[in-house]
Amino acid sequence: MMWNFVYQEMSFVCGGKRGPFSATAVSMISQLSTLITLLLGELTKQDRQKIMTICTIDVHSRDVVYKFIQTKIESASAFQWQSQLRHRWDEKERDCFANICDAQFRYSYEYLGNTPRLVITPLTDRCYITLTQSLHLVMGGGPAGPAGTGKTETTKDLGRALGISVYVFNCSEQMDYKVGRCVATSHNIADEEGTRGGYSGEVGEVLLHSCGNIYKGLAQTGAWGCFDEFNRITVEVLSVVAVQVKSVQDAIRDKKQTFNFMGDIIGLVPTVGIFITMNPGYAGRTELPENLKALFRPCAMCVPDFELICEIMLVAEGSRTPVFWHESSSPCTPCARNCSLSRTTMIGVYEPSSQFW
Repeated sequence: MMWNFVYQEMSFVCGGKRGPFSATAVSMISQLSTLITLLLGELTKQDRQKIMTICTIDVHSRDVVYKFIQTKIESASAFQWQSQLRHRWDEKERDCFANICDAQFRYSYEYLGNTPRLVITPLTDRCYITLTQSLHLVMGGGPAGPAGTGKTETTKDLGRALGISVYVFNCSEQMDYKVGRCVATSHNIADEEGTRGGYSGEVGEVLLHSCGNIYKGLAQTGAWGCFDEFNRITVEVLSVVAVQVKSVQDAIRDKKQTFNFMGDIIGLVPTVGIFITMNPGYAGRTELPENLKALFRPCAMCVPDFELICEIMLVAEGSRTPVFWHESSSPCTPCARNCSLSRTTMIGVYEPSSQFW
């Protein structure tokens, strides 16, 4: 929020002069160095996680400002600035809002816990724009790409940035569309790294078999649902799922407080979001019906920038030199790339068990 405030003030007060922006960049480097000094000292586990999270975000803010200086972008109305996810405090509404392009979201204040944030890369920024625009247009988001490109994690991190709970569901051929009373026979919520703090969970097939019940719950709570490997569901079920998703989106578009969902009158919290991830080209995948495709905005995910990710992770762990950390991160890049490739290969070997990972 302070990063947004400082840049907006510098843009309007200084009239796009190059000097003040360079001074802002130097100030950000100084702030980052102070945080790294704290990381190198004695800290509790919780305090260390807080500072590491702040460092991860501040490195991205530093890189954005330096990029603007190099390309001589010094206006708050420039697209390169408007396309960044920015938080601001509205004095009139007395509330926090997040802006990106022409979309605006009220911060939801969901308790997320003291959790790490995803490293922000240009690929992350592009995915943020696509997913937020899909919400702005009352649609769903559909990141698609090979395993290990960050489809699910980027969706979850966007939810963290907006203060919204994100629940991840592993889809399979056993999922159906029926709506009824759901009885949980056993709780199969994974407590994996990155899903702690009560804000998100991997919900297994034992807990919920029905897409209809999931959409019904999401609509009444305003949470986000991310359906992993959505195209593993059979085409017969997907045809009915399209009707269920459309009924939720139509109710949001009409600003209804209650609506008819498959014969049941239920409440609606308009912050609800439905996202799907897909691995095209994998065995056992079905082609989405056209009426379902029209409800989701696709987003192509490619191989991430491992060098940039290694750089920011090193900074968050307390690395101070060199200034931009590119040289020290280079030896780590092949290791990170090989780990990602190994993960992709193993997923292909162990199909169709999507919950292996």
